[in-house]
Amino acid sequence: MAEMLSVKNINVYYGSIHAIKNITFHVDEGEIVTLIGANGAGKTTTMHAISGLLKLQSGEIDYCGQIINKMPAHKIIRLGLAQVPEGRRVFSGLTVQDNLMMGAYTRKDGKDAVQNDLDMVYDLLPRLKERRGQAAGTLSGGEQQMLAIGRALMCKPKMLLMDEPSMGLSPLLVKEIFQIIRDVNRQGVTVLLVEQNAKMALEVANRAYVLETGKIKMEGEATELANNIEVRKAYLGID
Repeated sequence: MAEMLSVKNINVYYGSIHAIKNITFHVDEGEIVTLIGANGAGKTTTMHAISGLLKLQSGEIDYCGQIINKMPAHKIIRLGLAQVPEGRRVFSGLTVQDNLMMGAYTRKDGKDAVQNDLDMVYDLLPRLKERRGQAAGTLSGGEQQMLAIGRALMCKPKMLLMDEPSMGLSPLLVKEIFQIIRDVNRQGVTVLLVEQNAKMALEVANRAYVLETGKIKMEGEATELANNIEVRKAYLGID
């Protein structure tokens, strides 16, 4: 598989706080790769650095052969790298369909192509089709998460950055969201997943990196890390 994303020796600061410390990792085309770790480990900061929302102090981020760490976020999206943000962040006063169409705002491939992708999103997430005329703010947490995923898919991404998609959801909805992640990946979208629910993340991912206080502590095949004693004790709650 070709390497789609390469993060090389990046460092990110919040003022005097060294949040990301010289981390390096990669994501190959077609993979689901997950970053796991405790609160404050640097997972979301890493995502924001990749998507152009935070500047690097040093290091390099290569996406599909282009160096993107000095690009503004709106140009990165146009390259096919879309983020599903932590906390959903839907436009609560707009309808479900209007939210989805906002995801296609940067596209220039014509109305027919956008409509085809809207139909695809409704096929993938039929609950959104049922709610398409409803204000997004009136949806349940799980439905808002589906909407955030659907909105990102309307960008026609090659790769999705997914930040804590299971946060605040019931166990039943968590299973549903992770099945959607699998379905999205099967349609050819590469996924970089940040997730505190390490058990589910390791079940769905091909490979994983463990972040601890801004550094990569461990990496490997997801199944390998799921069976690692240290990971099981620290992140899976298993003695």
